[in-house]
Amino acid sequence: MDSKSGSGAGATPSQLIDAKIKELGDWRGETLARVRSLIKQAVPEVIEEWKWRGVPVWEHAGIICTGETYKSVVKLTFAKGASLEDPSGLFNSSLEGNTRRAIDFREGDKIDEDALKTLIGAAVAFNMSVLAARAQKRPKRA
Repeated sequence: MDSKSGSGAGATPSQLIDAKIKELGDWRGETLARVRSLIKQAVPEVIEEWKWRGVPVWEHAGIICTGETYKSVVKLTFAKGASLEDPSGLFNSSLEGNTRRAIDFREGDKIDEDALKTLIGAAVAFNMSVLAARAQKRPKRA
């Protein structure tokens, strides 16, 4: 399996994410596994995807967030983060954009699990509200 190119010869997105975590084999893999677990706890019906040549993506009624790994950070990027309340101040990266917001986790960082699950729930609620608004705008068919 070539997880860098995203070609997993029939592997599911979840299997590709498992392989990515194993391949990292260090604190980044542990961090990615931990945030993945928290996402699944917050949204049990979450759909895991593998996009853009090797980026784990979690979706529910749209993209919730992506989990990119770099040399010194694991970056959890929320697709519509600029539209979300962040009372715990978790967002610490990509703050200048109009759409996305991210959380950079560095080696040794403690994850505020409750705040992260709340933020994930807010992202799902936002996605659901966008879907509901779109449904309201559609003309009804006779």
